[in-house]
Amino acid sequence: MAEPLALKDHHLESQIYIERVAAGALVVGLLFLALLARIGYLQIYEYRDAVSQSEENRIQVVARPPVRGLILDAKGLLLADNRPSRDLRLIPEQINDVPDTLQKLQAVLEMSLEEVERFRSLAERQYRRFEALPVLFDLSDAQVAQFEANRYQFPGLFVSGKLVRNYPQGELVAHAVGSVRRINDQDAKLINATDYAGTDHIGKLGVERFYEGTLLGQVGYDQIEVNARGRQMQTLESVKPVNGRDLQLYLDVGLQAAADRALGDRRGAIVAIEPKSGGILALLSRPAYDPNLFVQGISHKAYNALRTSVDAPLFNRAIQGQYQPGSTLKPFIGLVALGEGFANIKDKIEDPGWYQLPGNERLYRDWNWTKTDAGGHGQVNLQKAIYRSCNVYFYDLAVRLGIDRLSEGLSRFGFGAVTALDLPEASVGLLPSRDWKQQVKRLPWYPGDTVNLGIGHGDVLVTPLQMATAVATLANRGKFVRPRMVQSSALEQAPSPTQALGEPLSQALFEPIIEAMEMVVHRGNQGFGENGTAWAYIGRDIEYRMAGKSGTAQVVEIEQGEVYDASLISERQRKHAWFVAFAPVVAPEIAIAVLIENGGGGSEQAAPIARELLDYYLLESKPLATAMTAAGLMP
Repeated sequence: MAEPLALKDHHLESQIYIERVAAGALVVGLLFLALLARIGYLQIYEYRDAVSQSEENRIQVVARPPVRGLILDAKGLLLADNRPSRDLRLIPEQINDVPDTLQKLQAVLEMSLEEVERFRSLAERQYRRFEALPVLFDLSDAQVAQFEANRYQFPGLFVSGKLVRNYPQGELVAHAVGSVRRINDQDAKLINATDYAGTDHIGKLGVERFYEGTLLGQVGYDQIEVNARGRQMQTLESVKPVNGRDLQLYLDVGLQAAADRALGDRRGAIVAIEPKSGGILALLSRPAYDPNLFVQGISHKAYNALRTSVDAPLFNRAIQGQYQPGSTLKPFIGLVALGEGFANIKDKIEDPGWYQLPGNERLYRDWNWTKTDAGGHGQVNLQKAIYRSCNVYFYDLAVRLGIDRLSEGLSRFGFGAVTALDLPEASVGLLPSRDWKQQVKRLPWYPGDTVNLGIGHGDVLVTPLQMATAVATLANRGKFVRPRMVQSSALEQAPSPTQALGEPLSQALFEPIIEAMEMVVHRGNQGFGENGTAWAYIGRDIEYRMAGKSGTAQVVEIEQGEVYDASLISERQRKHAWFVAFAPVVAPEIAIAVLIENGGGGSEQAAPIARELLDYYLLESKPLATAMTAAGLMP
């Protein structure tokens, strides 16, 4: 009989089951041990980081931006303050449907093409999507009301209030004070993000830029506990911001306004300096622009209109414009010659109306030369050469001095250098030298170059700020004081304004030059050819003693043998008009430089402007301020 067939092996199945349970238990045990090891690692080694991450999820740090410091003029008038403004901000993470949200927003608020593009760009950004970003700036009350009435349609959008920069004087002080502008991508790479948390602006020009650290202040913060849904529960810690410091300038808005009225619609610049302190009393460039346009972001159309304007309103002529100084350079050349022993007051030359270099056929003419009359000033000494602005005398003097002495001597007055303490955009100008011409033009220095330099023409270039600074040095009888915008008392650590520029000249050398400049204005009724060049225009009824010098700078070269005729030249190719002055002659209170682009004759056009400003400052503003102080109306 056959052996029965076994369908199941219970012993074998039991053995397999036990082995599988053991293997499973081993795996579970190993996994459990791994879990325990991981928990132990996190609890022991990663404890601090884990707690920190948990706190970051539970606690939000909200920046409290400081209030930017004010900027005031010398009499306490506000030049830059802060006004309330409301922006529309978005949080990209909370906007689910960008096109739909944008369409609804356009139906509620009018938006330009630039604003629409900005909304798309910010809403679709892939980084820092939880950050609140400004889309529309400076909303009106009506816009805020329209948005709030429809706010339920716009998750992720909200109105936020803040303080923004404001310039109450507008374009009157635009080039003097500078401005703040929105922080762009390039700025963001250079600044400390913590210092600018909660603010969208940074000083970009002028005083606002140079004193950014002083005006900005220090940011504060609130540590706020939030729940899992992000709702604020309580404030755990609060640190108040430190507001920026206020700055008081030497600038006198009354004088600035007087300069603006005097210059009128003409293009040009005016700089006035207090000689003793170096304080800049007025700094005007015309035409100008309204700095408030840039605070919240100017449109491309408006910016292009300013940028491409033929009148260049964005260009600060007072500190960046570089012009030939013309005859305003003559007193300084005279001082250099006196200091080097190449001139004295008594020596005279014969002025036939032209000058000629030995072995050269070219005639360098005097300013009164015509085709029918050689002009000339007869017997001329240094003082007459200044008050009559005799070119021939200075042609000869410059050649005898030579370029090396001229260049070194003129540098003592700040020409060819940036000497201002707190005007970061100031241009250096150009004080030519033998080495400069070889390096830049790859040419030797020719005697004719020296002849041209002798009357402030050729390669030499100066800014109105440099001319005012040099005249202030004359007023100080050689003491050079660096020009500055901000009063020392407004600074924690004020740099010394006094700076030596080479070996100083003897004070005694200044008196005959200043006396000659006095005669430019006050010498009159002496007969033809003996009056000061500016006497007929400003010197007849003046109530104080002024030392001045006119200048006329070429824009286009006139051919040899031709006579300059403004009526035959386009307006923008006509000569620039200069006048520089200081007053009173004894104990000077103000030094000034006036430039009128394409204005014509310096004595005729620029001198009356200087006289008007000096009259205001010495006869109106100063006495009024003294009376108000005596009455207790001013500090």
